[in-house]
Amino acid sequence: MATKVKKPKMSRLTKELLETARDMRASGLLTKAAQEKITMRHASIVPAVAVTFTGKEIRALREKAHLSQAVFANYLNLTPGYVSQLERGAKRPTGPALVLLDVIRRKGIEGIL
Repeated sequence: MATKVKKPKMSRLTKELLETARDMRASGLLTKAAQEKITMRHASIVPAVAVTFTGKEIRALREKAHLSQAVFANYLNLTPGYVSQLERGAKRPTGPALVLLDVIRRKGIEGIL
């Protein structure tokens, strides 16, 4: 027996916003990436690929930027102890820390400065 997944009910305002974004994309006023971002944010669509980091990857990001744990933690608005736990694999980054680490991975430390 198959079960149906309920989609969240969209408000009229959300539907209008998404329609406007589609129209702006069709007229060339909005990039595809910008339209997708609006759609994901307002239609509660979760991206298919979730970003994860191992402790070794986080340490490699920090070392590539030539930063100490304390300075790296300051840039991420974290404590040095938490960065240490991330690098050891005792904790996994979530929320804003995960997003900032992904930006650093893609664009380098300059992406958040």
